[in-house]
Amino acid sequence: MHFIDEAVIHVKAGDGGNGSAAFRREDGVPFGGPSGGDGGDGGSVIVVADTHLSSLLDFKYRRHYKATPGEPGRNKDQYGAAGDDLTIRVPVGTVIYEEGVADPIADLTEDGATFVLARGGIGGKGNIHFKTPWNQAPRTAEPGTPGQERTLRLELKLLADVGLLGFPNVGKSTFISHVSRARPKVADYPFTTLVPNLGVVRLSDERNFVIADIPGLIEGAAEGAGLGHQFLRHVERCRVLLHILEATYMTGPERDPVSDFKIINGELARYAPHLANKPQVVVLNKVDAMEAERVTQIRQDFADLDVELLTMSAATGEGIAVVLEKLWAHLRPASSG
Repeated sequence: MHFIDEAVIHVKAGDGGNGSAAFRREDGVPFGGPSGGDGGDGGSVIVVADTHLSSLLDFKYRRHYKATPGEPGRNKDQYGAAGDDLTIRVPVGTVIYEEGVADPIADLTEDGATFVLARGGIGGKGNIHFKTPWNQAPRTAEPGTPGQERTLRLELKLLADVGLLGFPNVGKSTFISHVSRARPKVADYPFTTLVPNLGVVRLSDERNFVIADIPGLIEGAAEGAGLGHQFLRHVERCRVLLHILEATYMTGPERDPVSDFKIINGELARYAPHLANKPQVVVLNKVDAMEAERVTQIRQDFADLDVELLTMSAATGEGIAVVLEKLWAHLRPASSG
């Protein structure tokens, strides 16, 4: 599995170079004088968001990042060269935390967004700055200051307009493969989706939006059960949630769409209360494998909850156009405004 959405790294900016305490030793300069130059500033560690990246995989193999230090000052008033900055590229949607601190220090949601993770040290002043009428030969020079050093936690949250929700095997992967060019694994057993998948849905009139297939959730996901709890963060940025349900033989006698709907929304509320308040389009999938009377009854059960239930078959395409237009109706105000 090559999708990595969490990483811990250690960054160290370059130290500032020391200032020089030197004196002139030249022909034609009988009295000499101080000639020590300043040290160069250390390089900083800078992070840049890049749309060409989709995972934090690189940080699994490299954890330590260090910028170059500034050069020390030299005689003849020569200043030390500044250290080069070190640039680290991360996917758009990366959130950066100081290790052990709950609030993020940076949230890179746009391509090209930058943030200084660790600032380079300041070069020390050479003794040319300390000459006074009362001290013609100062032997004082400042040391460079150390570069900033910190341990950081990177967390990737996918940027998508629509997030798919549902128990394993309700047909989320089949749906996203039908409406986009994403090709997730599809099979008749739970947890076929092990990592989030992004797809671009293109409607008529040049309308389009990004949809994310999140690994299936189960009861207890917010506390660590199953696989979906690892990826609940990826629905936090979605503007609307597509909640897919099913009621075929795959569900089992102990489950029904209404209870599944309540369980998943309960997990969202436990993970982050604001997620349960996001707009949802609720869809009963696999209606091609169900009796019409059963579909009618389920639709009435949701009507009693004051929830509009759409129906579709992701396998045959039945009802998908209606679902996509319903999603677009939620996205349209922000898109056209």
